[in-house]
Amino acid sequence: MMGTRSSPDQQIGLLNLPVLGTSLFLLLILGGCEGPKTQGGPAPQAIPEVGVVEIKPRDVTLSTELPGRTAPYLVAEVRPQVSGIIQERLFTEGGAIEAGQLLYQIDPAPHQAARDSAQAALARDQASLETAQLKATRYQKLLKTRAVSQEDYDDATAALAEAKAVVAVSQAALRAAEINLAYTRVTSPISGRIGRSSVTAGALVTANQADALAQVNQLDPIYVDLTQSSLQLLKLKRALASGEVQRAEGEEPSVELILEDGSRFAHKGRLQFSEVTVSQSTGTVTLRAVVPNPEGDLLPGMYVRALVQEGVKPQAILAPQRGVEHDAKGEATALVLGKDDTVEQRLLKVDRSLGNQWLITSGLEAGDRLIVDGLQKVRPGAKARAVTLDVASDDGAIARN
Repeated sequence: MMGTRSSPDQQIGLLNLPVLGTSLFLLLILGGCEGPKTQGGPAPQAIPEVGVVEIKPRDVTLSTELPGRTAPYLVAEVRPQVSGIIQERLFTEGGAIEAGQLLYQIDPAPHQAARDSAQAALARDQASLETAQLKATRYQKLLKTRAVSQEDYDDATAALAEAKAVVAVSQAALRAAEINLAYTRVTSPISGRIGRSSVTAGALVTANQADALAQVNQLDPIYVDLTQSSLQLLKLKRALASGEVQRAEGEEPSVELILEDGSRFAHKGRLQFSEVTVSQSTGTVTLRAVVPNPEGDLLPGMYVRALVQEGVKPQAILAPQRGVEHDAKGEATALVLGKDDTVEQRLLKVDRSLGNQWLITSGLEAGDRLIVDGLQKVRPGAKARAVTLDVASDDGAIARN
């Protein structure tokens, strides 16, 4: 059977088809690897944006938090001044009482009898004095006419003086008896709240006994005894002396109390005095504050924390805490954007925290742009573009314009 033969030119074309396909495939691969050529070299890297806060000095009122306990403003331990049997207790334990209020009634009968006896003795002695007075007057007249001797007159005068002394003694005895009779009514020397009674009706009490019948505490106002380290006190005194911290002359620092449940007490007090000695065991001094307590919420012995106002620090530098970091040595550092938008690292000295800010003593100045956002995007010496932020302050300090 006869087949069809291709021409030599067709055979050459068929042989070249695989070669052409392979070449075209390689050209496509190489073209894809090279990609489109850019003109003018690689694209410039974008400058990162960072959030900054401008440092603006302002006056702030500094305060320190100290632990303390409440103590009564006045304490009176009620004791009997005379001996006798308690007839009646006339108060409610734990209740409020007024100064002069009757608390106990001691049986007055024996002391009433002693008062009556002293009164009778005084009347007798006053009669004797009157007799001596008349005799001395009569002898004085008779002496002028020589009807009595000088010796008789001298005896009459001496008897008169003795009678006067006896009357004075009797008057003092009567006064003592009246005082003892009044002491049978045991009253409160101060106003306040009275505690539990150690005796009941029918109990025998003695004068000046060791055990108190009851205790009265005056709780409005009330004392708050605070403890502060001697180092902190010395530092504050130096700051006040140098003018770094200012306080009005003669003004007592105010005190705000924080109760055990975390709530703030409604009334502010004043610091009254500081102890003149330092505890050798703890190295602390005691500060005493006087705080109004009209509702009686504060009771003796309660644990409280007190915010004591130290004074005003003029033109203080405050920095948001999120813009301050600590290095491996524990030193505070911050990144600041310079005038030429170059990032600088600063070493800071921090005094204390005020809410969500740090009080800076060195390392930052007025007008510095502190980086608080985008810290992970930049490093010292790099360029950055600033976006000014308005960071709300929660430092708990009082700003003064």
